[in-house]
Amino acid sequence: MSRRRAAQKREIEKDPRYGDLIVAKFMNCLMYDGKKAIAEKIVYSAFDKIQGKNDKGCLDLFFEALENVKPRLEVRSRRVGGATYQVPTEVAPGRSQALAIRWLINAARARTEKSMEEKLAAEILDAVSGKGSAVKKRDDTHKMAEANKAFAHYSW
Repeated sequence: MSRRRAAQKREIEKDPRYGDLIVAKFMNCLMYDGKKAIAEKIVYSAFDKIQGKNDKGCLDLFFEALENVKPRLEVRSRRVGGATYQVPTEVAPGRSQALAIRWLINAARARTEKSMEEKLAAEILDAVSGKGSAVKKRDDTHKMAEANKAFAHYSW
C-alpha cells in the first residue's frame, strides 16, 4: 500500500444488456484470465434462468440478493499493548458491496450443480430467500462482530 496518496478509482463501463455498473462489477469479479465474453455469457444466462423461475425481474432479484448478502459489521484486528483484539467496525458501503459480490461468486463456485450458470442462478435465488451460503457467511460475520462487542471501545 502506497503511503504517498490513495489509489485512483478506475472508471468501468456499464454492462451492455442492462446498462448497470453493479452488474458490470459483478461480471468483472466473475471473470477469469480476462475472458469477459465468457463471464457475460454466464451472468446473462443465469439471469435468464432466474427470469424463467420467477415473475419478478431478474435485476430486481439480483439487487435484492446483494442487499441480503451485504454485511453491516465486520471484525478488524487491532493490536493494543501486545495483545491482538478483534474489534467490530462498521463496513463502508463500497466494501460491503465488494464483499457481497465476492461472497456470492465464491458460494456459487462451491455449489454442486452442473454448470456455472445454474450454480449462480441457484445461489442468487437462495440469497433472495435468505438461505444460501453467502447469506450464512454474512450471518457468521455479524455473529463474530456481536461476540466481540466488548472490544468495541478499541475502535479509534
